[in-house]
Order: sequence, then C-alpha cells, then structure tokens
Amino acid sequence: MHPSEVLFQGQRQPLLLPACDHYAGSEKLMRKSMALQQELGPVFDITFDCEDGASAGNERAHAELVATLVASADNRFKRIGARLHDAASPHFEQDVEIIVGSAAQQLAYVVLPKPNGLEDVLRAQEVVNRAAAKAGRSFLPLHVLIETHGALHEAFQIAALPQVECLSFGIMDFVSSHYGAIPAAAMRTPGQFTHPLVVRAKLEMVAACHAYDKVASHNVTTDIKDSAVVANDATRAAGEFGFTRMWSIHPDQIKPIVKAFTPRMSEVNEATHILVDAMAAEWGPIAQHGRLHDRASYRYYWTVLQRAKLAGLALPDAAAALVNQPEST
Repeated sequence: MHPSEVLFQGQRQPLLLPACDHYAGSEKLMRKSMALQQELGPVFDITFDCEDGASAGNERAHAELVATLVASADNRFKRIGARLHDAASPHFEQDVEIIVGSAAQQLAYVVLPKPNGLEDVLRAQEVVNRAAAKAGRSFLPLHVLIETHGALHEAFQIAALPQVECLSFGIMDFVSSHYGAIPAAAMRTPGQFTHPLVVRAKLEMVAACHAYDKVASHNVTTDIKDSAVVANDATRAAGEFGFTRMWSIHPDQIKPIVKAFTPRMSEVNEATHILVDAMAAEWGPIAQHGRLHDRASYRYYWTVLQRAKLAGLALPDAAAALVNQPEST
C-alpha cells in the first residue's frame, strides 16, 4: 500500500500548496511573475490582483487582462489565481463574469477579500459557482481573506467549507479596523508578532485552518528592500505561528519565503531514515536513536517529505522513491 493510505487510512490528508503566494497588480508585473514562474517552476503561486491592481474606472479592462493572461499558454503550470473585488463592490460580479467565465479551466483559485463573515463567503461562492458551472468547471477553490472582525469570529465555519482551501490573514485591514486602538507598528515586525490582539487573530485563523486541513497564509511583509526582514517574518510565521504559506508583493521576496517554509535537508534526511525503517517494519512502531516512533510521528515525517517535494528540493533517492510511488487504485 502507498504510505499515505497506510498512515491516513481514509482520513483527510493535510492540504499542501506552494509556500509563496505572489501578488501582482499591473500588466508589467503580471507578465514578469509569469516569466519567473516558468523559470523557477511551480514552487510559488501567482495571484493577479483586481482589488488593488485595477485603477479607478479601469476595472473592466483590468479583469479582461487578467482573464487573458490566465487563459494564455504562459500559464504553464495552472498555478495562477485572481483576487477579485470584494462581494459588496459593484465590480465583484463583473470580475466573476469576465475572469471565471473566460478562464475557469485555467484558474488555480479565486481570492475573496473583506468578507464580514460566513454569510458573505457563501453569497460570493454562489456567484462564483454559477459562472464556473457555465464555463464547465465544477469545483473552483476559494481563498478567503480574514481581515474583518466578523470573518475572524467565524473563521472556523469559513474554513469548514469544502470549497475553501486557504485562509489568508490581512493584517493592514485588520489593524485599521480597530481605528487606532492597535498602533500602526503592529502592521510590521516586531509588533505584528507581539501585539496581543494581532497575535490572537493570527492564532485563531491558523487554528481554524489546521482544524479542517486547510492552508494558513501569512500576511505580506511591506519592507520590499530588505530580504532579511522577509526571511525573518517567514521563519517566525512558520516556526512560531503554524503558517504554511505567505504572501509576496515583490519578486525579491519569493525565494526567501520559499526557503523559510522549505524543510532543511537535515529534516528531510531524518524523515527519510525514519520512514524507510517504518516501511521495513510494516509501519509498526520502531526505535531510532533511542526514540520511539509510530504512525503519529510517521504522518509528521511524511508531510516533511511532501513539503520538500512541493518546494522543488532535490530529494535523496530513498525519499524520492517513497513520495513518487503511485497510489493503488
């Protein structure tokens, strides 16, 4: 049997997405990000941005550009999504009609910004699904931004929706919604990792994601000049808060984010040794270096290998043999 069949036995497996979600708003930056994705491979996703990318009065033309690029041959890996205007915007349904209606088959997902809670997500989902069905797409993943009090309050219900695969934390809107009660310093490091209300919000959202095996995406780092700041934020988001993905708003941020979320080779080697021995023991308990391992730890180490593969890391032969073996039918 395939390791995933043994270790999860019909249970939901954790959803894994590329660790970096790169946002691009202008045509120049969209095309640049597509070229970079072709160069590096699908180790990061691209989100074309209608909410902040479209200039006033140019919303229709911008949506048409997004649809054209998503449907083009340059979308080689089918890992490009689109952030729509929020559902209360007069441009939301136009975005859906143009982008989903024209490029549903090539879209990786659509991002829903600023919902005030579950009801807003459900209404937006209905609009998206109608357009997708007309275009022949039966299931289009949704990514939801958690950046309002209501959405945070209902994060668990939102994460439970089968069509939702990712929740993203929108720190600037969240902080702004407190009207000065949270200082501006909490939008960036170190405040974003220490202010109690922001910490609570991040942890609530991440807990909701992991309760339903969804992906938790960390907010953007606004410092686009210093890659060390980006790397530090990504490392803290992953190691201290349990995020498994993070936004990028500049091409120079992509590699530091991917690196921070990618298992180290020492972790990959440890996971390989443990899982090879576990397989030899027919997945029964083993002792390695004086430590007991069983299926609980095997599931953890299996995920380490899956994340390393997704990030494009060169795996040891034994690890590659494990993760690349076909599942039984």
